[in-house]
Amino acid sequence: MSRVGILLLLLLSFCPQSFAHQHKSHSRLVDPSYGSALAAANRFLHAWQTEDHETGIMMLSDSARQKVSPDKLQRFFSPGPDAAYEIARGKRVNSAAYEFPVVLFGGSGAPSHPHVCSVIVTRSGKNEWTVDKLP
Repeated sequence: MSRVGILLLLLLSFCPQSFAHQHKSHSRLVDPSYGSALAAANRFLHAWQTEDHETGIMMLSDSARQKVSPDKLQRFFSPGPDAAYEIARGKRVNSAAYEFPVVLFGGSGAPSHPHVCSVIVTRSGKNEWTVDKLP
């Protein structure tokens, strides 16, 4: 029995490296703005989920705030205790904007169906982003 064990150890120690699985290295260009845009979209959606009206409204662009009534803002940022969201991989819309597909779960009143929409964030400063419209 020990002879079989020694033989097995010997075989394993002499296995060629060519049998080892080698990972292919993918050189993917990383957009340096993508991470901060994604973080901004996530902060906005977290403000929605936690009913943080002040943070959410502060993240809206001026034009977005002007297009929405105060009542609609109040309803939007009051999704209820079971609110949740999913955010998917975004895409660059132009040099200063990204669009992130989103699914919103929850809402006030009766159980609601998931709301499929998107969040568009636009660069408003060096590392600052605003949301251009409510999802």
